[in-house]
Amino acid sequence: MQAIYNIAEICAVKGIQNAIISPGSRSAPLTISFARHPAIEVKVISDERAAAFIAMGIARQSKKIVALICTSGTAGLNYGPAVAESFYQQIPLLILTADRPPEWIDQLDGQTIRQTHLFGQHVKASYSLPADPAHPNSKWTIERTLSEAINRAEAFPPGPVHINIPLREPFYPEKEIAFEKDIKIISEQKSTLCLSASSSEALKKEISGYSKILIVPGQNEYNPTLQTHLKNFAKTTGAAIVSDVISNTSEIATSVHHDLILQDATNKKNLQPDLLISFGKSIISKELKTFLRNYRAKAHWHIQEYGEVADTFQSLTKIVRLKPEDFFKKLFVKKTKNGYTEKWQVAENHAKKHVESFFQKESTFSEFRAIYMVLESLPENSLLHLSNSMPVRYVNYLSTGNKKVEVFANRGTSGIDGVLSTAVGAALATNKIVTLLIGDMAFFYDRNAFWHNFLPSNLRIVLLNNHGGGIFRTIEGSSQQPELETYFETEQPLIAVGLAFEYNLDYFFCKEESAMRTYLEGFYEKATCSKILEIETNSKVNTDIFNNFKNHITHGK
Repeated sequence: MQAIYNIAEICAVKGIQNAIISPGSRSAPLTISFARHPAIEVKVISDERAAAFIAMGIARQSKKIVALICTSGTAGLNYGPAVAESFYQQIPLLILTADRPPEWIDQLDGQTIRQTHLFGQHVKASYSLPADPAHPNSKWTIERTLSEAINRAEAFPPGPVHINIPLREPFYPEKEIAFEKDIKIISEQKSTLCLSASSSEALKKEISGYSKILIVPGQNEYNPTLQTHLKNFAKTTGAAIVSDVISNTSEIATSVHHDLILQDATNKKNLQPDLLISFGKSIISKELKTFLRNYRAKAHWHIQEYGEVADTFQSLTKIVRLKPEDFFKKLFVKKTKNGYTEKWQVAENHAKKHVESFFQKESTFSEFRAIYMVLESLPENSLLHLSNSMPVRYVNYLSTGNKKVEVFANRGTSGIDGVLSTAVGAALATNKIVTLLIGDMAFFYDRNAFWHNFLPSNLRIVLLNNHGGGIFRTIEGSSQQPELETYFETEQPLIAVGLAFEYNLDYFFCKEESAMRTYLEGFYEKATCSKILEIETNSKVNTDIFNNFKNHITHGK
């Protein structure tokens, strides 16, 4: 088993500092070696689905690869949703699944399934280790494979890598284990892409030929260097920047209220770009995607170092293989103003006034107003995690303002599974306050995110409980069906008070604005445990208020 024990040492030497383990017997050699390694912090999370999302949250926040360890059988299958999310979010994970020896696969042995290539195309690479690690060539293979897998997980674009590890009995060491220092380590020298002088000049010349330039950042981590160069590029070229909240570029954007602006057909005609420049991952706004598909730019450039590039707006004409910050630093050209950015600014100012006037006039308490209040109360330099379905959409309509708040959301696959666990993982990896805005379906779906001994004290959960999947009332098709409440909205009667008591969380409950304001006053004060603010609202009222908000700007009311 020495070669198996050495896996923990290789991980440590390669810079892995965190491992999330789910209990099991077949994985005992891995568990023991990681638990005893002095350089690796190990947390035990019993539910594998929650464990994988917590690991993903830690990896995204720490920007370092996290190891995941589980036993054989269906345990690894439960990693699936988080693995897919990590793949599309480009978050590095090292997944170590214990397995039966290959001769026992399909022989009706317990906890035995086909685990090779378990995650299909949702990992960057999949490896299987030899079943007899004592052989010298097996030791060499294991050490080489570990280095290769970790290098692959970290190489741009980063992502999850899977290693399947067949293990024979006995699993438990009879004496203290030792970590060998004379092990094979393969490092990878990273390189940076750059453009030749002639290529740079050619791109500048092309940029000069377009009068209406629109920059659309996709989901991206907060990057002050990128922001500086992007702002300067926009200023000198006259480009407009239109940002979803998850792009973390709202501070410098020309427009963040495009979901409102693009409700108006006249705006769409006036704001059609000549050159569209995009970078980053997905965007939230259906309005923006539809606009850019129907009012296509003459040219669309996407900036990305490596990897596959999606033609999201069906207009892609050029891929520029650079870091976005390098593109905007080196390729700006001074141009005279042509009024394009000013059109976006005028529309943005109108949308901002609409948001302010709507909440001044609309006194009915709803989850939309609750979100507005939370965004106003967010602490500076904190983190905001957004659940899928309505919370991420609400915030994209409203924006976080000019506060230095970094925004995260599981928009790789856009599922509700694992949202709570991801926020828990992020809170474990930072000292900053982490606020999670989450609906009741996503919250209760992932309640095992609390089922462990590591709950952070810096996590603040705002639970919007309308007792069902309220998003289906906003979708034109499902909202008109007689099966809406039973088969789509899926009414549920739960509130979180019992769960909060069970896991010793601070808990606050309200149904009206006055109580919510009172609770928000102390919600972000230091505490010894996580806090939940549950806001109960009516799904029908929520839908009416949100529709009124959108109609208000469309009809100029």
